[in-house]
Amino acid sequence: MERIIGLKYNHQGNYKFPLAFPRQKDLKELSGHVLAADVGGTKTNLSLYQIDDGALQPIKQKSYSTKEHSSFQEIVKKFKNEDLPEIDSLCLGVAGPVNKGVVKGTNFPWIIDEKEIRRELGIRNVEMINDMEANAFGLGALEDSDFEEIRKGAEVAGNAVIISPGTGLGEAGLFWNGKAYHPFATEGGHSEFSPRNQFDADLWHFLHKKYGLVSWERIISGSGIYDIYQYLIHSKGIKEPTWFKERILHEDPAAVISAAAMEGNYPVCKETIDLFVRYLATEANQFALKTKATGGIFIGGGIVPKIIKTIDKEIFNQNFIKSDRMEHLLELMPVKAILNEKTATYGAALYGAMLL
Repeated sequence: MERIIGLKYNHQGNYKFPLAFPRQKDLKELSGHVLAADVGGTKTNLSLYQIDDGALQPIKQKSYSTKEHSSFQEIVKKFKNEDLPEIDSLCLGVAGPVNKGVVKGTNFPWIIDEKEIRRELGIRNVEMINDMEANAFGLGALEDSDFEEIRKGAEVAGNAVIISPGTGLGEAGLFWNGKAYHPFATEGGHSEFSPRNQFDADLWHFLHKKYGLVSWERIISGSGIYDIYQYLIHSKGIKEPTWFKERILHEDPAAVISAAAMEGNYPVCKETIDLFVRYLATEANQFALKTKATGGIFIGGGIVPKIIKTIDKEIFNQNFIKSDRMEHLLELMPVKAILNEKTATYGAALYGAMLL
């Protein structure tokens, strides 16, 4: 059953995770129907909500393959094919940089334009934000059970960040002004990978031959897991088992590697996931230092929740706190994995409600 969502309160009656929306409104004073979209390189998720008594009540949810459709509008028209109420506002969280209401997808072939959506779908209130901004706004709707603690850290108010490996590598910041968090988009996943040791340098050379410039997204993503694996079998001269070669021909390579790591039946897959975790910790460290994220590091995306039981938290923590002279600062920073895959949809829904 889809969850009823709204901003969560603590025992003192204050927001558990206070957020600053560009249009700050009280949900209890709003009414209407909000369509939330989470547009990624693999899937586009749509959820329609009705605002009722300060919360968003789910009406319909559906997921579509992004690359099997020619446009976002085509998907919405399919979604609306049933007898649904009129949509009063629409917010899209999109995997790509949004500039003046237009985005060219990074890992999918669409150009999405707010004006074209308004014209073609007849929805008056439409706004597009980066999918990582949507994730950030969605934090305000999550329960404690939607997180798993990776490192405790300390209770020090300050900025926070989200880093989300999936089809690509998304990153967003949350500026703390002393009262609330202001989410902002970045494209930090496309900054360049920085080796720490000779092994990393050798991996860089391997990937440089394949891609030229090597960004963090080339390593901390689904395709990155497969590239790490390929480097390991290439450098160690490992012969792939027949059963593995058969599976990887017909299934998502990252999913096959992750499953084999959890099952423990092919050791190089566990080594691959441990390296993925190490690199995730390293980039989380760099992003956290650049933003002084004492408010916390949140790890989202589609990969980590699926492998959370396999993640060696000691490997993560050892690599996260490494620094030339700032280990004492990194020690303060809590790290949590976001387990709820609908976080971006929740954020888009809350943002869309504020458009009314």
